[in-house]
Amino acid sequence: MNATRYKLTMGYDGSAYAGWQVQPKQLTVQQTLEGVLRQLTGETVKVHGSGRTDQGVHARGQVVHFELLSGWPCDRLRKGMNALLPPDIRIFKVDRVPETFHARRSAVRKEYRYFIWNDEVMNPCQRLYATHIRRPLDVAQMISAARLLVGRHDFAAFTANPNREVECTVRDVQYIRIRKTGPLVTICVAGEGFLYKMVRSICGMLIRVGVGELSAEDISRILASKIRTAHVPTAPACGLFLWKVWY
Repeated sequence: MNATRYKLTMGYDGSAYAGWQVQPKQLTVQQTLEGVLRQLTGETVKVHGSGRTDQGVHARGQVVHFELLSGWPCDRLRKGMNALLPPDIRIFKVDRVPETFHARRSAVRKEYRYFIWNDEVMNPCQRLYATHIRRPLDVAQMISAARLLVGRHDFAAFTANPNREVECTVRDVQYIRIRKTGPLVTICVAGEGFLYKMVRSICGMLIRVGVGELSAEDISRILASKIRTAHVPTAPACGLFLWKVWY
C-alpha cells in the first residue's frame, strides 16, 4: 500500500516544551504531535519539521510533513488532531503533497521574528513572548548594524555548539528588518536556513548595539573573526517565533 504524504502548517506556544525535537524524559512539540497522530490514526508516525526550535521558542508558521498508510481527508485530519492536541499547539492547515516534498529540504525561505519589550516596566501579557530590555534602544543604529549581516557570510561567530558536526557555517541572510511600534521592537530575520542559535545570536548582538555597547564597526570585526565570543550573547528564547516558511 502506498503511503500518503501530508504537510501541516501549525503554531505553538513553546513555553511549556523542551523545544521541538524528541528528547528522553522531556515534553517536546514533535513528541506531542507524534503521540496525537498515533492516537488518532493508529499508526506510528514520524513527523519532520522545517526547523528545530529551542526550549521556550514559539512558532506561528512551523511546517511539518509525515506519511500515513491510511488516506485521511485533510480537513478531517486537521479537526481530529486539534481535538486531541493541548491548547498551546494548533494545526492551521493540512495538505496532501507529493512524496518529493520535504518540510526542511524543500524550503526556500524561513522568517523568524524576535520581539523586544523596550520599556522600564514589562507588560505582563508579553512576558512569555518578548524579552524585556529596560534601557532605551537606538533602533537606527540597530538597522545600520543589521545591514552588515545581510548577504552571504560565514556566520561561525554567530552560532553555538550544536553537539553535532556542521560541515559549513556559511549562510545567506536575505533580509533583516527592524521596526518599533510604541515599546515593542520587532526584528525580522529571513534566509534559506540558519545555524544553531544563529538568529538569537544575531538578535542578542543587535540588542547590544541598540543599548550602545557595540558599534557597527564591531559587527564587521566580529563577523570577520569567525570565532564565537562573549561579545555575541544569545538573546532569550521567549522572544523568538518561527514566523513563516516559503516553498
